[in-house]
Amino acid sequence: MLAATDTTELALRSVRYRSALLRAINHAGAGHTGGSLSCIDILNVLYSRVLNVSPQNWASPNRDRYVQSKGHSVEALYVVLAERGFFPPEQLATLCHYQSHFVGHPTRYIPGIEMNTGALGHGLPIAVGMAIAGKLDAAPYRVFTLLGDGELAEGSNWEAAMLAAHYELSQLTAIIDYNTLQITGRTSDVCDNSPIDEKFAAFGWEVHSVDGHDLAALAKLLSAPAHGAAPRCVIAHTTKGKGVSFMEDVAKWHHGVPSAAEFETALAELAAAERALLGDAE
Repeated sequence: MLAATDTTELALRSVRYRSALLRAINHAGAGHTGGSLSCIDILNVLYSRVLNVSPQNWASPNRDRYVQSKGHSVEALYVVLAERGFFPPEQLATLCHYQSHFVGHPTRYIPGIEMNTGALGHGLPIAVGMAIAGKLDAAPYRVFTLLGDGELAEGSNWEAAMLAAHYELSQLTAIIDYNTLQITGRTSDVCDNSPIDEKFAAFGWEVHSVDGHDLAALAKLLSAPAHGAAPRCVIAHTTKGKGVSFMEDVAKWHHGVPSAAEFETALAELAAAERALLGDAE
């Protein structure tokens, strides 16, 4: 398990990421706020403690691969890549502006992004292809992809899941941001995909469930080597809008820009959370 000081460092980073993505969305006047807030802890752990990828080794064929299948939550990915040094944070001020490469879905024009995504159901098939290529080359890299729970209604995911198990892609991990909400309401009401764990297991995957906001648990699980030949599915139970009280578990924040008053309230809540963490660290 992570030491308390290490967990506090990660928690501080998550709070700061949340503030940064809210600032970017506020400045852009557009963004998928709720889903970005729900997956930021997962991205924080991946890029801080798990992935062998950095600006320094980006050209290496042996770097780990990360594909954000739920590409609409790109603001979370942008702020993490900026903090990790892939590009200057100041460039986030151009988000959704004319002629900026920082658009509302991942694009390979941005340093650190492996693949354009946005049409849901594409990320897992792409990740499977990357993992197959790595296996054929006997390469050491791992492949991670992040999907939304609502995204699992796309049939291409299940074709990819079947293929991944057939080819025993143990270096592949699919993480489900299981926040139970999508743009039109509860995933269980729109297209119920439960039980996700049993379905992935039936397709031949090694399945784990974790609190998607428990940084220590995420780091331990995502860092662990595969137990066998099967690909891994991690169901991360999260809260849409996590970290901002009036956004948490509210469907309308799937996409939305806070008003001036809401923006200030959200930043004040996150500033208070940061102060509390700094106080705990003293």
